[in-house]
Amino acid sequence: MLVIFGALFAAIVYRWISLERLQRLAPVEIAATPTPEPTPTRPPVISGKLDTGKLFNGITLHSTVETIPGADAATERTQPDSYALDLRLQARVPSANKTIEELAKINPHLPTLLPGLASMLPADPVSPLYAQLYDSKVRMLRQNLARLDLLLSRHNFFDCQTVLQIQHPQTHRKALLLQADMDVDADGSDADRMPVGTGAPANFKPSTSYRWPKKAAAPNPYLAATEERLKRAEDEYALATTTPARKRELGNAVAELRAEAGTLKKYSFLIGATDPFIVVPGAFTHGGDPVKPGDYALVVFGDSIYPAIVGDVGPNDKVGEASLRIAKQINTLSTPYNRPVSDLKVTYIMFPGTAEKSVGPPDLEKLQARCEALVKEIGGATVPLYHWENIIPPSPTPSPTPSPSSSPSGTPSTASPTGSALPSPTFAFPVTSPAASTPIGSTLTPTSSPVATRSPHKKRKP
Repeated sequence: MLVIFGALFAAIVYRWISLERLQRLAPVEIAATPTPEPTPTRPPVISGKLDTGKLFNGITLHSTVETIPGADAATERTQPDSYALDLRLQARVPSANKTIEELAKINPHLPTLLPGLASMLPADPVSPLYAQLYDSKVRMLRQNLARLDLLLSRHNFFDCQTVLQIQHPQTHRKALLLQADMDVDADGSDADRMPVGTGAPANFKPSTSYRWPKKAAAPNPYLAATEERLKRAEDEYALATTTPARKRELGNAVAELRAEAGTLKKYSFLIGATDPFIVVPGAFTHGGDPVKPGDYALVVFGDSIYPAIVGDVGPNDKVGEASLRIAKQINTLSTPYNRPVSDLKVTYIMFPGTAEKSVGPPDLEKLQARCEALVKEIGGATVPLYHWENIIPPSPTPSPTPSPSSSPSGTPSTASPTGSALPSPTFAFPVTSPAASTPIGSTLTPTSSPVATRSPHKKRKP
């Protein structure tokens, strides 16, 4: 019995040991329940120092952190106001210069250059446009406060010293005086005068608000690029994979590009690099005595007076902009990205209602004469106005088209050498005769298309 009992005990122990070994060696059973999603990892840490005080150009930042007792963390985590940033932008609206002494602080030469200016200042000469300008600035600040990257810089908020309505007591010539800085407008193109483009900097527009019907068949130098962008937008719009939201964006872009291409086919424009013109906010083109594209103007800087015209219209919250031609004359280092004058030392004088009914490419000699006459109507100037020279190289004179030896009636033909009629002189910008050395030749033909005016589109200033 003892032998049998011992053998049975040994068998039980051996069996137990065998089961333990098998259990250790067997593969782990995979649970039938789904595996839980892994906890999201933390986003990568932005390396380098991020100074919020330097994020926005010229805006002084005062920052504090305030704490108050709260409920438990689980509760406060669900409350939107438990962890909040209150953003308040404080902007001081400047007062406008009113007297000749205040104007002279901006440019000490001004009373001497234009001795009749003092008599043109009434008791309260500040134009309502000054208040409208800063109202527009404040409105833009409120609209963009949630997008701090879109806020006006300190430079662009304080870009206007004054806007004055003035009138000469004897001649009753009205003018609008503006003191501001000067940014650069390099926009515009004209295939009739310059078939090759002058470049396309950022935010470049091949058109200006002042325009006239094209006279020649040469295509606008920027038309091909516009049509290429239009084709790409139309092709993407036609794709089946394009989302509805993207289609809406493309639809707007297609409409704008089609309109731009049509405008470039019909009109010629001022050229920022060659023509002396200034830019006014869109609000200046409305009101009692609005300034319109084509009105004559003066730019006064230092001891010099430059004749110009109002050639382009910009946004309502910015002032102080002139063509690259004027900018380079004032400061040779000027480029589309480098303003000639950053301080508020430029005086712009515009003459509302002086634009001619007919428009055309610039004639700098007539521009000179017209501005000199207007200066006399505001009391004269003690220095001669700067004289602009034509810097557009003349186009080669086309070979005349052979004319028939006789007309069917036997009388000589009266057609021009190219069979094109010459338009009559217009504004300060008449078309020259075939014998002239200016770039506009006898191949130009008049057109009856109406003159269009562009809506304010101007780029934001840096």
